[in-house]
Amino acid sequence: ADLSGTNLFAANLSKADLRGANLKNAILEAANLSGSDPRGADLTGANLKQANLTGANLQKADLRGASMAGAIIESTNLR
Repeated sequence: ADLSGTNLFAANLSKADLRGANLKNAILEAANLSGSDPRGADLTGANLKQANLTGANLQKADLRGASMAGAIIESTNLR
């Protein structure tokens, strides 16, 4: 899915299947991404400030330039 540049401020994306999604420069500030699966997603330049990433699978996701200040990353797979 191409969600590049999309404003998803405070969106509830809990348990969402975001595998391989294009989220480049997306606004995901304060979004609930708990239990989501953005494996291999392009999150370059994304705003993930204060996002809930608890239990999310970010394996092979591209996080270059992403802002993650205050994000909750408990039990998040970042490998």
